[in-house]
Amino acid sequence: MTVDDPQFAAQIRAGEPAALQTVVHAYLGQILRAARAAGLDPQRAEDVTQATFATFIEKASQFEGRSHVRTWLFGILYKKIAEARRELQREGKMDDIDDVVEQRFNPDGTWVRPPQPADEQFYRTEVDKLIKECLEIVPTQQRMAFVLREVEDLDTDEICKILEVTRTNLGVLLYRARNRLRECLETKGVRG
Repeated sequence: MTVDDPQFAAQIRAGEPAALQTVVHAYLGQILRAARAAGLDPQRAEDVTQATFATFIEKASQFEGRSHVRTWLFGILYKKIAEARRELQREGKMDDIDDVVEQRFNPDGTWVRPPQPADEQFYRTEVDKLIKECLEIVPTQQRMAFVLREVEDLDTDEICKILEVTRTNLGVLLYRARNRLRECLETKGVRG
């Protein structure tokens, strides 16, 4: 039986240990990667991942199976990341950023002037590091939209369910996240 099987959803609702364990094993790595990609330090990412699965197990009886179990898990993760970021703000570890100019991308979300590598290997390594740094300043919802699309490669409908937004709102979130990333990368010397 697979995680997509309707009978599997019934097993999750019933709280059957084997079904719950299957879900944890199937998605633990993906949820942890997404938590880290959301800009949480390694320890907080692990805590958020653990809280996500604890909530999943606690609320398993409410899983109706109308969406994929992964979608449900990412929805829980999104809420846990938002809680963690609010906690970080209360602790004074995060600063708000000003809105960036939104004319950095074409209407379809592509770069107007994409960054060009001088040396492919060096460029990839440096840009990956800079993107991680720049993602730190992107608001949670925009960051999650970007991570779910660009890192986890989820489809639009699944991301919309996870973030509880419309397709139009998702487009705006991705547009703004990409703008913030471009602005940040340009301030760090990466030019297109």
